Amino acid sequence: MKRSKKNRKDNKPQEIKNSSGINVYKRLLKYVIPYRKWFFVSFIGYFIASVTQPLFAEMIKKIIDTLQSGGREGALMLPLMFSGLIITRSIGVFIGSYFVAKVATNIVHDLRCEIFDHYIHLPAKYFDSNNSGYLISRLTNNVQQVTLATTDAIRVIIREGMTAVGLLGYLFYINWQLSLVFLSVAPLIAIVVTIVSKRLRRLSKSLQESVGDLTQIASEVVVGHKIVKSYGGEEYESKRFRKKSSFNRNQQMKLTVTTSLQKPIIQIIVAIALSGLMYFALILMEKSSAGEFVAYLTAAFMLPRAIKFISSANAKIQKGVAAAESLFEVMDESIEKNKGLEVLESCQGEIEFKNVSFAYEGTDRTVLKNICFKIRSGQTIALVGGSGSGKTTLVNILMRFYRYEKGKIFIDGCDINSIEIKNFREKIAFVDQHITLFDGSIKENIVYGSQNIESKQIEVAARDAYAMEFIQKLDNGLDEQIGEHGVKLSGGQRQRLSLARAIYKSAPILILDEATSALDLKSERFIQGALEKARKNRTSIVIAHRLSTIESADVIFVMDKGEIVERGSHKELIHKAGAYKKIYDLQFQKNN
Repeated sequence: MKRSKKNRKDNKPQEIKNSSGINVYKRLLKYVIPYRKWFFVSFIGYFIASVTQPLFAEMIKKIIDTLQSGGREGALMLPLMFSGLIITRSIGVFIGSYFVAKVATNIVHDLRCEIFDHYIHLPAKYFDSNNSGYLISRLTNNVQQVTLATTDAIRVIIREGMTAVGLLGYLFYINWQLSLVFLSVAPLIAIVVTIVSKRLRRLSKSLQESVGDLTQIASEVVVGHKIVKSYGGEEYESKRFRKKSSFNRNQQMKLTVTTSLQKPIIQIIVAIALSGLMYFALILMEKSSAGEFVAYLTAAFMLPRAIKFISSANAKIQKGVAAAESLFEVMDESIEKNKGLEVLESCQGEIEFKNVSFAYEGTDRTVLKNICFKIRSGQTIALVGGSGSGKTTLVNILMRFYRYEKGKIFIDGCDINSIEIKNFREKIAFVDQHITLFDGSIKENIVYGSQNIESKQIEVAARDAYAMEFIQKLDNGLDEQIGEHGVKLSGGQRQRLSLARAIYKSAPILILDEATSALDLKSERFIQGALEKARKNRTSIVIAHRLSTIESADVIFVMDKGEIVERGSHKELIHKAGAYKKIYDLQFQKNN
């Protein structure tokens, strides 16, 4: 075996030290940095649009003052000014809306891709402890909520916020003492917004979790629809779904009530402030012209619209913050530990377990106990034993899906944890007992994960797996689309296709976990010949339920309760008349 060093960095996601809404939103806005130029252009657009608002009030002042003066000087310019303001505002709104949407959609795209990339690097234990409904919901529903927070909400806050600032500036320009009266209600509005924001974020989080429940139930029913029908589970699933959907509905109504109450409460506060403003305006603006008086009140009455939109945007922001918080929780999960620096340039396939023990995280039960064995390069070993004996767990820790704490595992004398994980897995072809195929063509599934695609080798692998027998009968041959999870193929055909994928990979180590369980006897005979051919010059580990498929193995390990209780060739174990002989006799009796 040749080894070389490879430089590598583990990029761990930043941890949320404080889960407050402000910090979560700040972290979300960091994704704006790569698109700050576009964001600046949108800011300019909204600035232009916001400036026109107080200018409308100023124009009303000029119209009234012109009418009062009795003269018509400059009157012809007023319609042109009005048209100019409308055109300018429209251009500003378009520029602002377009570029902020451009920023927001890119943020969502980046965030979605980052979450997905993080998913595929998370350890197996994370997927064991989180149901698929929540994981899918985060990529769909939660990202959609983030979209609202980074598109509609930002657009409204920038546009209406700058409009509010412009109008307030105009009000202070005309009469600063009077404007302070209006600003006296700002603390009350801030208190209402703070209380509502906390409730909105809590309800939004609960609502998003309920969507995950609904997604999970729907996913289970879609995948297991045959079991649901055959066991009469329709009513049970319907009740289960209705219960979760009812909870979702109740949370949605609570969210709607909270959002709906926020607007009128703020509007009432602002209306009271405006009433006071009118009263004091009549007193303090006695010496002002009619045009100035009307312009001031016009600008003041334009403010509630901007405040109303900002408060509405706050609801979207709180939903987005709750969604972003759940996404950042995923991103803060530690990825698969990959401390290995060594790269295997070549691999002979010698495997050794030294005193390996293992227990799943969160449990006290030891699944593997002091496992010791050595497999020479090119050997075929078989693992047999009852359900729960530890066969699949042994393979899983060899593949580094789980980390063992006690003992050592070596490949060609090298500790597997010291090898760069991607390079390590390149040396292993794996066929799981739960067949996994992807929506696409037969060819795409056979070459899955391969960088160099060779057409001749695809056909050889398919033929060696006895898959060409059915592929040739399909209308499109290797280009035939097999549907989600290979739904268009039979169980035996799917298994042969997964075998073809392992054979095509041509790795020095081959792991077969119940690889022939879905094959009929005729297909199995062909597969056995193909597997014997595939196992030549490869180290093979075979987990088998049918003992007839592993009689030719060099060494058979019999496992029970996480321990190897017997080992030897088929003939040796039959002669020994121990645990293996009992299993063999039981199967022989069943077959007869």
